[in-house]
Amino acid sequence: MDRKDEAQEKLTMKKPYHDYNSYLRARYGAKVYKIGLDAGFSCPNRDGTLGRDGCIYCNDLGSRSSYTDPVKSVQEQLSSRIGYLKEKFGAEKFIAYFQAFTNTYAPVKKLKEVYDAVLPFKDIVEISIGTRPDCVDEEKIGLISSYRARYEVWIEYGMQSIQNESLKFLERGHTFEDFTSAVDLTKRYGIKICAHLILGLPGENEKDAANTAKILNDLKINGVKVHLFHILKGSRMENIYKEGGIKLPDQAEYTGMVCAFLENLSPDIIIQRLTGEGDRENHVAPSWALDKTKTIRMIEDEFVKRGTHQGIMTLKAIF
Repeated sequence: MDRKDEAQEKLTMKKPYHDYNSYLRARYGAKVYKIGLDAGFSCPNRDGTLGRDGCIYCNDLGSRSSYTDPVKSVQEQLSSRIGYLKEKFGAEKFIAYFQAFTNTYAPVKKLKEVYDAVLPFKDIVEISIGTRPDCVDEEKIGLISSYRARYEVWIEYGMQSIQNESLKFLERGHTFEDFTSAVDLTKRYGIKICAHLILGLPGENEKDAANTAKILNDLKINGVKVHLFHILKGSRMENIYKEGGIKLPDQAEYTGMVCAFLENLSPDIIIQRLTGEGDRENHVAPSWALDKTKTIRMIEDEFVKRGTHQGIMTLKAIF
């Protein structure tokens, strides 16, 4: 089988992109539910190490899922959510997702105590750890890799942009080079990598989205989460937006950026998310982002209109 045949084979899916749900169902033979966890971590961009106010788009929830109760222990959160999902949907398999804030921002001994909370739950098949690319080192990655004997393990890095100017605007406190260094280290340990990316940032367009895809191809990451540039209540960006200092993409512009990104993204990279927004209580703008189903449908319809799919530009580059 030549390279083109291999690439085409990876696109034998129901959607014009390599979606995560299909990947999980094919791997585990059932729908797999991801459970967001708040393990009580902080962030170097909040505790004074880098800054005290966090990234300008982040609020006090730190990307925590709305159902998460941070007062409960990790085991209590897992037990409660697994019980609910089993009763409500007949769920059988789960992913433990350390989601809120920076989930490698502690000494290794503490990290092991937190991650080990997953071990008693026999129906968990994957562990996913969300963190910053400047908050990992050899010892921490070695610990995380040790769980691969029992689970598929992912690290989700908040890359957000390949443009250092955009990272400065977001006040991330790290560079794109920090991300590539973290990727190199993580790959040496065989851990799967998911990059978080924000599309629609000021000054970035479809061409930037396409270039980002090409760079992620070269880095050989395993998955991406695409987020819409949006405004959350309680973030510093909210004030900038209300003062007229930020232009947000409309739904059609965002659709175009997502398609340009995916057309240039290798077809073997798994798409864990196509758009992201706050819950209704905390979401400020754009209003159209709250209708996630419509946005995803527009993206899929645009692929049909263009006659394209994820990775089509990489296939053309082969010949």
